[in-house]
Amino acid sequence: MTVITRFAPSPTGTLHVGNLRTALHNWLFAKAHGGRFLLRIDDTDTARSEERFVAAIRADLAWMGLNPDSETRQSARFDRYEARFAELIAAGRVYPAYETAQELELKRKVLLGRGLPPIYDRAALALGDADRARLEAGGVQPHWRFRLDASGIEWDDLVRGAQRFDPATMSDPVVRRADGSWLYLLPSVIDDIDMGVSHVVRGEDHVSNTASQLQMFAALGAEPPRFAHEALLTGNEGKLSKRLGSLGVEHFRDAGIESQALAALLGRLGTSDPVEPFTDSAPLIAGFDFARFGRAPARFDEAELAALNAKIVHQLEFGAVRARLPEGMTAAAWEVIRPNLSTIAEAGDWWSVIEGPVTAAIAEEDRAFLDEAAKAAAGIDWSAEPWAQLTGALKEATGRKGRTLFLPLRLALTGRDHGPDMAALLPLIGKDRALERLARAA
Repeated sequence: MTVITRFAPSPTGTLHVGNLRTALHNWLFAKAHGGRFLLRIDDTDTARSEERFVAAIRADLAWMGLNPDSETRQSARFDRYEARFAELIAAGRVYPAYETAQELELKRKVLLGRGLPPIYDRAALALGDADRARLEAGGVQPHWRFRLDASGIEWDDLVRGAQRFDPATMSDPVVRRADGSWLYLLPSVIDDIDMGVSHVVRGEDHVSNTASQLQMFAALGAEPPRFAHEALLTGNEGKLSKRLGSLGVEHFRDAGIESQALAALLGRLGTSDPVEPFTDSAPLIAGFDFARFGRAPARFDEAELAALNAKIVHQLEFGAVRARLPEGMTAAAWEVIRPNLSTIAEAGDWWSVIEGPVTAAIAEEDRAFLDEAAKAAAGIDWSAEPWAQLTGALKEATGRKGRTLFLPLRLALTGRDHGPDMAALLPLIGKDRALERLARAA
């Protein structure tokens, strides 16, 4: 069997971190099995779907490196939905219902008040042709429900294990609105059949949808795909976080997060595997297995992501980041600065330290020492480890050592009390700039 997965976002907004995780896991599973990853734009809601969001979805997936093998749009498949819908009508598996939203809500409240589950009572099935004609003549247009049969619903979920639903405890799901527009359930099943989807990977909030959809697959004469329902992401507060719904690619890019860091974190969240700073997807693909996923909520921590991002930045080669570095910055400078970065954007700050000018807050008691340093710096050989020569000469001349020796020099030369190894940084600053800074500090 060829493994085929699909990511099916609705273009009514931008992708958030939970969507990105779903897309990534679909992609990883397909690649781990030599299969195909498909993008399906679920744009049946024509009133809310926007082309700018379609473009944003494509761009976000591209940034993550999740390039689909093909793309389908539901808005191009309405004829197909109509044809299969007609088959279900003929088979008695979908039926028109005429209750208004207010009437349905009243029925629900009555059932709840009696301590009963709020299940649709199938009153529409008792209507005759004359009843339906009268309602429609009065301007009432029906919505359409899929009629569940009495057979038990079972499947072996790749994450949640054995799942069982009793149709007697479920309402016949609405598959089409009174205005003729489609809800998610039925078009998705028709698409999965036609696209040959072998595995549906999505959040655990879709488990009850799967129960209904399995009967739709059967009613359409198709073998259903395998299902994997993952635990949802939570925030640090330990519950479903509304904020996660606002964290998308733009947020992470603005924060200087690399796509590799986001993939490395999201690829392992919810599994028993450690999160590691992978700079490419090969290890994530090789180790991806739903048997490693647990049912506990997967906690998304931006602090963990930031720390992971720094580790990944420290591995990135100059050629991979060159276009994003300050003009004139060399490979040698990148190698020196890289270990001190949390994001690539911070490279500009350290490049300005090299290029200058810098300002330093020098203690009065250090000025004579820095005057001595300026004289010593003028006399050393700058082609051979100038930092070791400079500090060695000053230690011998002044008796200073440790922090009292190194800190004033670092402050005078960089304007900062921390940073890259001065032995590597000083040659980049160079003799002329170093002499000027030491003299000014003195």
